Amino acid sequence: MSTTEKQARSKRSKAEVSYELLRSRILDGTYGPGYRLVISQLARETGVSTIPLREALRRLQSDGLVEVVRNIGARVAAFDAAQVEHSLQVLARLEGYATAISAPLMTARHIERSRQINARMTRALEDFDPASFTALNREFHFSVYEHCPDRHLVSLLEAEWARLDHMRRSTFSHVPGRARRSVAEHERLLELIEARAQAQEIEQVACAHKIATADALREAQGAR
Repeated sequence: MSTTEKQARSKRSKAEVSYELLRSRILDGTYGPGYRLVISQLARETGVSTIPLREALRRLQSDGLVEVVRNIGARVAAFDAAQVEHSLQVLARLEGYATAISAPLMTARHIERSRQINARMTRALEDFDPASFTALNREFHFSVYEHCPDRHLVSLLEAEWARLDHMRRSTFSHVPGRARRSVAEHERLLELIEARAQAQEIEQVACAHKIATADALREAQGAR
């Protein structure tokens, strides 16, 4: 490998490390919505030079996790109810299909595992914490998608969930009443999968489940 190739590889590696580091800090809430991402400050905090950090911020902007505001610069994207609602509508179609084609591949043991996660969600309602509940919600859905035979579809789902994660952590805090209904809808889905219902019915129910969250969010914003 030539010196030029080594330098290019090193640059890519630093940019990748920077991207993963900043992304993890956004998703875990270290850098909350609206947090200003000043290159010089990030360089001091992370020990990474400015060039890979700029590249990382461009990627995060493409992911929808960072926005560039005039006279302010780069900052962590703030909660945007309209954007979340639109993304949930798109995600509904993807999840509906993914659930339908995953269902025939789920054994009784797989269904029981998903049901146990949903039971944990039910218990979490007693001492409700939106962030923890949303993490369990993600775990539930991906316990189904892990059986999806279309790996490209799973990649699309993972990318979409990741793009929305920092905003979706607080979705249930905006519509807390949606949490209890969501658990009941999960159980309905599992019943259909267990009964080997038609793929079209499973897809419709899974799609409606996600759209109901989008509808609840829109109604909550309209009431304000």
